[in-house]
Amino acid sequence: MLFKNYINGQWVDSSTGKRFKSFNPADTSDELGEFPASAARDVEQAVEAADRAFTEWSRVPAPKRGELLFAAAERLKQRKEETAQIMTREMGKVLKEARGDVQEGIDMTYYIAAEGRRLLGYTTPSELPNKHCLAVRRPIGRIAAITPWNFPIAIPTWKIMPALIAGNTVVWKPATDTARCAYELTKIFDEVGLPRGVLNLVFGGGSDVGAPLAKHPKVDMISFTGSSDTGREIYQYGAAKLAQVHLELGGKNPIIVLEDGDLDLAVEGIIWSAFGTTGQRCTACSRLIIEEGVYEKLLEKLVERTRKLRLGNGLDPNTDVGPVVNRSSQERIARYVEIGVKEGAKLLCGGRIAKDGLLAKGFFFEPTIFADVTPETAIFQEEIFGPVLSVSKAKDYDDAIRLANHTSFGLSSSIYTQEINKAHRAMDDLEAGITYINSGTIGAEVHLPFGGVKDTGNGGREAGLAAIEEYTEWKTIYIDFSQRLQKAQGID
Repeated sequence: MLFKNYINGQWVDSSTGKRFKSFNPADTSDELGEFPASAARDVEQAVEAADRAFTEWSRVPAPKRGELLFAAAERLKQRKEETAQIMTREMGKVLKEARGDVQEGIDMTYYIAAEGRRLLGYTTPSELPNKHCLAVRRPIGRIAAITPWNFPIAIPTWKIMPALIAGNTVVWKPATDTARCAYELTKIFDEVGLPRGVLNLVFGGGSDVGAPLAKHPKVDMISFTGSSDTGREIYQYGAAKLAQVHLELGGKNPIIVLEDGDLDLAVEGIIWSAFGTTGQRCTACSRLIIEEGVYEKLLEKLVERTRKLRLGNGLDPNTDVGPVVNRSSQERIARYVEIGVKEGAKLLCGGRIAKDGLLAKGFFFEPTIFADVTPETAIFQEEIFGPVLSVSKAKDYDDAIRLANHTSFGLSSSIYTQEINKAHRAMDDLEAGITYINSGTIGAEVHLPFGGVKDTGNGGREAGLAAIEEYTEWKTIYIDFSQRLQKAQGID
């Protein structure tokens, strides 16, 4: 099938005439379509469409904007299974996880649609008589949304839905690895009657589409989820034109297991967090820190469970771990395993590209565990974005916290303990935007803020009420009905 960009309410070819294909990473003979390899000229058309649509869309009452989002949520709900199957075919995550990805998009859309009835501002007393003071939310303008492939429905809804409910217009550049998922979501907005130019979709690569979009002088805000290196580059584009920039970047997320923790429960959380989505989550657990009294015991349990994980096509209900998204990711993970071995870490299981039988048709990598990993190593410090878990030993609670915080990232974190005092201390001590107690590092809910500290971003948050904050600006209004000039700050 041949797909097109969506600009100004129309499905249109790109200016280049070039195309790229989307393949199933579990079986590269399975093709999901051909998509436009767009360029700066297509970006220009999309931004101009968003610019033209902005004034009228921003004047639509927010509850009415919410009705369109609600209609989109209903359609996505109706197509949940169909969309999940497309997602599994396009980026590889097992079907039950793909269903969860779509459900998160549904939940976010319903949640944000309801905010059209609120978009809360506030009133406050004036220091002067016969004068009212209030603050209201206003849209920022034209938003560039640049999204990754690992959550191809959920993450776009985190950006697009709050942007639209606030009255902004959007130009969306999805990852090329999940172009079909982007088409399916955009098609829903076209069907529910979103006005022309309010949402525009431009397919293509980062240098050809992403950079021109981020640099465009009429783009008022850039929202990006991806690598820290690319995030820094985009931050500079925004700074050059004083645009707002929201960055959701990498993670190197720790789980701490103390001696009093429930080890069986911890194993469940570690397996899910480290190898769910084949480790391709920004919140994935890539570091495990175990208090020395239970280090060997927990490792034995963990390795036993990991070796039983079944690799395969995510559409197969017997599959536990699907492929990684493409060959370059597979090769990068293999290089990190080589580095870990050279650095002296102990490889306990996995560590190889999987090529047996049907696995040779795709990009599979064995779930991998390294033990005795020290803080100065690359596999302790750098985001691998694959099914590789680095395990370190801690002397006690304080040492575990020190190790957990010994990284430039700070997205998610977790601790397993039955001692309430240590659990509450960890809530403050762990340097992360998210902390779980007696659970893994993944499982965010749409009504709570999502984001991190340090190199994980630039301070913004997605989801929850924070999403409305990200995509609105405050406007303060003073209403003086005294019928005389009143001067503030006590000036006579």
